[in-house]
Amino acid sequence: MWPRSGGPPAARPGAPAGPRPSRAVPGAPSGGPARPAGRPASAGPRARPADPGTRPTTPIRPVAPWPRAEQRAPASLRHRARGLVAALSVAVFLATGAGWAMVGGTSGLTTADVTGPHVADGATDILLVGSDSRVDARGNPLPREVLDALDAGDADGQDNTDTLMLVRIPDDPDLGASAVSIPRDSWVDVPGLGTHKINSALARGAAIARPDLIRRGLSGPDLEREANAAGSRLLVRTVEELTGVSIDHYAQVNLAGFAEITRALGGVPVCLRAPVRDSYSGADFAAGPQTVQGAQALQFVRQRHGLPEGDLDRVRRQQAFLAGLTHRLLSAGTLTDPTAVADLMQAVNGAVVLDQGWDLTSMLAHAAQLRGDRVTFRTIPTGRADYRTGSEGVAVKVDPGQVTAFFAGLAAPGAPADPGDGDDADSAAPATPAPAESGTGRAAAPRGDPTPPADTQPELTADGVPCVD
Repeated sequence: MWPRSGGPPAARPGAPAGPRPSRAVPGAPSGGPARPAGRPASAGPRARPADPGTRPTTPIRPVAPWPRAEQRAPASLRHRARGLVAALSVAVFLATGAGWAMVGGTSGLTTADVTGPHVADGATDILLVGSDSRVDARGNPLPREVLDALDAGDADGQDNTDTLMLVRIPDDPDLGASAVSIPRDSWVDVPGLGTHKINSALARGAAIARPDLIRRGLSGPDLEREANAAGSRLLVRTVEELTGVSIDHYAQVNLAGFAEITRALGGVPVCLRAPVRDSYSGADFAAGPQTVQGAQALQFVRQRHGLPEGDLDRVRRQQAFLAGLTHRLLSAGTLTDPTAVADLMQAVNGAVVLDQGWDLTSMLAHAAQLRGDRVTFRTIPTGRADYRTGSEGVAVKVDPGQVTAFFAGLAAPGAPADPGDGDDADSAAPATPAPAESGTGRAAAPRGDPTPPADTQPELTADGVPCVD
């Protein structure tokens, strides 16, 4: 817990009054231990009614909000973040269907009961999820063209999460905002179900809830929507358990939705250091700057086979993609072109699931005040990327204690300028890639090693997009 002096913080504008109760994973008993010190004294235990049709789980330790940031990011990070034009804010814009909110509210978007009441902790913490579900946000089957692009020879199954980012937007726009990537193959505890790859948490929760939903008479799109909501709740609890962060909001984007969004934008600029050709994802790209859209955009963000660091390099691809998407959105006059806005809204409408009660318009008005030089992209600390699980193939080894400590110190006053520096890494473990720096899409030096000089950082294109593997 990160205790604060001076009493509890004031609630954010538009946030409901009162404490935030705990959310339980599917089948877990309601209630639980009180939050650690630092929560208002009047707060009670966090609780959410158990999802029917799920199995009992073990009690879950409480999670705590992030600390407020008081330290300015190092100059090199600030410079690169300026070049990305606050990619974090725009990532949230697209992932949450903000274009619709700016024009007509959220009435056309799919919402689900995924998170509990907000905690007034000085910031808004948002879990952004990219899913490879074979149905859209409303539960309808995807077109064959999109399914073919999603499959592309990759036997990962369906309803897994290809992208996980935990975004923190401070109430004070002068403080630094962050987007932290969690590799999809991270080997973590899924509450009540044991240790698995984190990308399977949503699918596991949905599968557990599905039989009872069918017994209740649900079928078709209704069944798909409710099963997805149950899986999303389990994913939220899994991330909260891993990070120690209380998640305020949830935005899930079907990766197929990226295809339509990129088409609506006329493509997204990206850059590769070398040509790639991968039969698993279908990726076939030349080296250098280029524009991708539709199925190609999906292939760009999904490829991990053939990359030097596999899933970790895929995370860097996704961060670089968001940088390019930011540039395209802000430079192409999209937001001032009524036709382009209408196309974007139509693309987002069937691709996004939000938690209920999220005031997108207010959030975006606040996010627009964020300073571009205070936005950073990072990645959680990880161990070996070739950890053999025995049951689920190769995974990325993760130490929950290191991850929780990383989030606790990420924005804490006096934290090291570069989270990759330090000598606290487990000497018995392989070098741990440090959190990726601000929007570069490339990890910093491993823990314990000197930070590489500035000239070793990836080059940026004229669009401010980092070239990645």
